Amino acid sequence: MIVVTVIRAALFNLYFLLLTLVMGLAAFWVRLAAPRHALGYAKAWAGSTLWGLRVLCGIRVEVRGLHHLPGAGPVLIASQHQSAFDTLVWMNLVPRPSYVMKRELTRLPLVGPMLLLAGMIPLEREGGARALRLLMGETARAIADRRQIVIFPEGTRVGSGQVVPLQPGIAALAAQSGLPVLPVATDSGLCWSRRAFIKRPGTIHVDIAPPIPPGLRRGALLAAIRAGWEASERCRNGDQAVDKVVGSATRIGDGQA
Repeated sequence: MIVVTVIRAALFNLYFLLLTLVMGLAAFWVRLAAPRHALGYAKAWAGSTLWGLRVLCGIRVEVRGLHHLPGAGPVLIASQHQSAFDTLVWMNLVPRPSYVMKRELTRLPLVGPMLLLAGMIPLEREGGARALRLLMGETARAIADRRQIVIFPEGTRVGSGQVVPLQPGIAALAAQSGLPVLPVATDSGLCWSRRAFIKRPGTIHVDIAPPIPPGLRRGALLAAIRAGWEASERCRNGDQAVDKVVGSATRIGDGQA
């Protein structure tokens, strides 16, 4: 079985590299001739990647709590971060996503310039107070553009079951914007662990907790995010109803896992 899993992972990695190379080269045309379609183009790349993950690796995605999302309006999404999967899935779960991401990603050949054009928000993680001011400014512009801001308060990918202190940047963004915060728990690391070549077949769960209203102080907000994650994990273990199966023809309530 492990041999099959390794072969499937190798095929996915090859597919992903070819997809990114082809779409990255074609992105030059998007940047020059149709920059307003950059976000849609990025969505197509993310959706194609998740399709390959499902077909080649046997990984499906179940989402719970979609009714907590505000539709087309701005919101702060505070997601757990266990694997690269978490940086893909929100591209097609909300209409106008804008990820807070490490600035190094903007320097990647082909991909980096498109990330900026698509409205992602680069963060200099070691930049101190100046980096936080720049983050606040970029986020304010994204909110004015009615974006849904996706941020990973753990600051880096964290193994499944591990607990690390949350970074305070989410509290600063919440205080400045006055927006509610949606805690999101995931178990993506069980199928695609941190920096792993192997992608194990199975189902990744994305659990969206009820929104945390604005106005909480830093410590209370970080505690509420953690509590939202833990409550979502308990609901998942209780096998709550699924809102959406991403990248699959399976419909909600059809009895398939």
